[in-house]
Amino acid sequence: MRLRKIFAGDRLRRLREQHGTTQAALAETLEISPAYLSQIESDQRPITRRLLKRLGDLYRLDANYFADDDDLRLASELRESASDPMFGTAAFAEEATAAVRVAPAIAQRFLYLYRAHLALEEEHRSLQMLIMHDDMGAASRFPYDEVRDWVQSNRNHFAVLDRAAERLAAAKSFSPENRGEDFARYLRDAYRIKIDHAAEALGSGMIWRLDRNSRTLFLSKDAPAESRIFWIAHVIGLHEETETIDRQVRQARLSNNEAAALARVALANYYAGAIVMPYEPFLRAARETRYDIERLQRRFGTSFEQVCHRLSTLQRLSSPGIPFYFLKIDIAGNVLKRSSATRFQFARFGGPCPLWNVHQSFAQPGRILVQLAATPDLTTYLCIARTVGLSAGSYLNRPRAVAVGLGCEIVYASQTVYSKGIDLEDVGAADPIGPGCRACERTECRHRALPPIGRALDVGTAERGVVPYRIETKT
Repeated sequence: MRLRKIFAGDRLRRLREQHGTTQAALAETLEISPAYLSQIESDQRPITRRLLKRLGDLYRLDANYFADDDDLRLASELRESASDPMFGTAAFAEEATAAVRVAPAIAQRFLYLYRAHLALEEEHRSLQMLIMHDDMGAASRFPYDEVRDWVQSNRNHFAVLDRAAERLAAAKSFSPENRGEDFARYLRDAYRIKIDHAAEALGSGMIWRLDRNSRTLFLSKDAPAESRIFWIAHVIGLHEETETIDRQVRQARLSNNEAAALARVALANYYAGAIVMPYEPFLRAARETRYDIERLQRRFGTSFEQVCHRLSTLQRLSSPGIPFYFLKIDIAGNVLKRSSATRFQFARFGGPCPLWNVHQSFAQPGRILVQLAATPDLTTYLCIARTVGLSAGSYLNRPRAVAVGLGCEIVYASQTVYSKGIDLEDVGAADPIGPGCRACERTECRHRALPPIGRALDVGTAERGVVPYRIETKT
């Protein structure tokens, strides 16, 4: 499998200028000609692996500094946002990509303003409908979106929490066989908080509640053991790493208190996953089992969803796992969680592509579905999907139908058990999926729900296809 060429001339030029280095001086340090460096900075030539290593050593760069994954996601979101009808003419993919390459900070500021505009519109509609009289103050970004973007900007990996959880798990010898008892004992001994499985102590719809007055953590007795263990680990994280979590939230510079509160929950959940599945032991087990999710479930006493999410966080610089994307959706297509350590692009507006196997999993509950899928940027992924969810606990309740999706680029697929029986070289057999109809560039797709942004439509009356319009092809 050939490695993708990296064109990051603008980023290299900005890096050089930040360090006050001339083109000739940097070329001499890299042992290349100034003309060659000029071609790299103008994106006429890619950055070779040898130069990537030299630049990383010279400027002490992260291994992913020149990767274009984040730029692609940013450009996709910029194109969607800039093609809102309020702006008139829609933006093309090439324009968005060029804007991100030349001025990524300006692109981020534009998206920040556009999200603020959407939040203001939403609050205005709410005010009109509810005729609210409270002083609401200034409108803000949607907290969930803001926290999602922040987690994504960290590639869903928080090294300081990972290492802290790993140290505590090793120091206290927490083991999968007795983890529930070990966690409960540690919470009691370290923080004088006891556990009670009393359903009547919880409010309607609640799954756990921490009563600080009685220093009791009430857990739903209807929940499976792996969920109760995870909730105890969450509370341990809130107490054990209070300062670390608060520092991470402050550094995120989120726009309001709601977003900050959601970020604390996200970080406590991250810590819970890290202490239940400590990084190095979990990564070793993942490699030994060829990333077999069900075997990892049994080994660590966790749920299918917990394993999938943990696999998507294994991006420690010194020992990274496979870069996975992770997605959780409900049966209506609403995205509940999403993150990606890959170049995979999630649509911000509208639901995911209907050809994606994560939708098909609802028709086959409990079964793991495997799919080869190709995105419009010609990247092929191995995609895994399965329904998950808690029991409703009662016939009178309604169970929540949700599914998770996990996937990696095809170059990593052979390392997983899910590639067995699949011809990874036959990329033509991959299903053509996209980030969502509004952002998808495929013009011949018969599964469209909406036309793509930025394309003229031909709604003829003399003929009719499955989709009631033709999309003008760019020349």
